[in-house]
Amino acid sequence: MTLQTGADLRELRDRKPLVHQITNYVVMNETANATLALGALPVMAHAMQEVEEMASVAGALVLNIGTLSEHWIEAMLSAATAANEAGAPIVLDPVGAGATTLRTETAKRILDHAEIAVVRGNAAEIATLAGRAAEIRGVESIGVEGSAQELAQGAARALGTVAAVTGPIDHVSDGERVIAVSNGDELLSTVTGTGCMSTAVTGCFLAVRPDSPLEAAAEALVAFGVAGEDAAVGAPGPGTFHVQLYDALYNLDPETIDGRARSSEAARDSQ
Repeated sequence: MTLQTGADLRELRDRKPLVHQITNYVVMNETANATLALGALPVMAHAMQEVEEMASVAGALVLNIGTLSEHWIEAMLSAATAANEAGAPIVLDPVGAGATTLRTETAKRILDHAEIAVVRGNAAEIATLAGRAAEIRGVESIGVEGSAQELAQGAARALGTVAAVTGPIDHVSDGERVIAVSNGDELLSTVTGTGCMSTAVTGCFLAVRPDSPLEAAAEALVAFGVAGEDAAVGAPGPGTFHVQLYDALYNLDPETIDGRARSSEAARDSQ
């Protein structure tokens, strides 16, 4: 396994890549602050008149379908085309795919329209896009068939992209390799937008490691999980935890983060 979270975090902070995010109203402030706290530069541009120009100069593009409207969908497609042409990697967060036809079809439309480096979602969202049975309530995953490891690997093969399936244990796969990440804290599930924040952090790591999306996605989940662990220290509940999460991202130590990573690579199957 070739994770180098500390080195890539150091490079991210040195380079301060621009991460263009077309995301949802619920989390726009949170994902911008998480990006800044980690060390990258966020820009939350979604107007059709500027998305192509912005995406073409960004280090990475984050597309999040959490609060869709027709003009935002078109903006996402235009930005994705520009990012592909400029060589900027794209991470897609298919928020609520499976909950409504609009969300599911939009996520599939983006996947068909552009080259996506990473799809980051919960188990039900990823399973839905991969054509598997899943139960989702609103934007929360209720249940899927099979293990998360197998889902990540199968979805990556079906979608032709790296699949990052987040949950109690995160699994990231390129269709062959599967990396499990166990960092994190249960308080992450009590704050709206932490999944979207992890997608934004994935965009940050993709910006400094665009040719290794599997490793970039796994490193992002290590970094976000370690920050979640630090934010939980002394937090009596989700309110304090939410505030401390930004501080924890800001204070992540490149020198020690690799030693704190709880990640492992699964044995490859014979398919």
